[in-house]
Amino acid sequence: MAESVALDPVDLHILRLLQNDARTTYRDLAAQVGVAASTCLDRVTRLRRSGVILGHQLRLDPAKLGRGLEALLSVQVRPHRRDLVGPFVDRIRALPEALSLFHLTGPEDFLVHVAVADPADLQRLVLDEFTARPEVARVETRLIFQQWACGPLLPPTAEAVGARDSSDQSW
Repeated sequence: MAESVALDPVDLHILRLLQNDARTTYRDLAAQVGVAASTCLDRVTRLRRSGVILGHQLRLDPAKLGRGLEALLSVQVRPHRRDLVGPFVDRIRALPEALSLFHLTGPEDFLVHVAVADPADLQRLVLDEFTARPEVARVETRLIFQQWACGPLLPPTAEAVGARDSSDQSW
């Protein structure tokens, strides 16, 4: 498990603001946080170097790109072996329809978020790119009606960690 980084309230405020708008200028960010622009730049640089900030993402609207139907595909791979998982992951990540891929525990081995043009395109994707693969034992498809972004992601508060620790002791 990755080691967490100690963050103070100014760092947390910077992270909150950047998660809402990663294009905020350092000058505007510094003004909102209440520090000098040079201090803000130093803190963001430290957050990048320590791996807290991994990068910036460009979000696209799949519907505007002709992929208005989104779905989650639960995929079971059999046998579930390392020599099959690597090539499977590489193949799925190369699909233009694939938005994200998760390796899971439980009855399904993978969850794939896809965006396609229409139901016929989804059927083609499932049949030609998933169930046609010899290691794929099962695929379940769930259409996405609506999606909401959540966040911002921040470390747990001391109160939440304390409550979790004390509840763990009751078992």
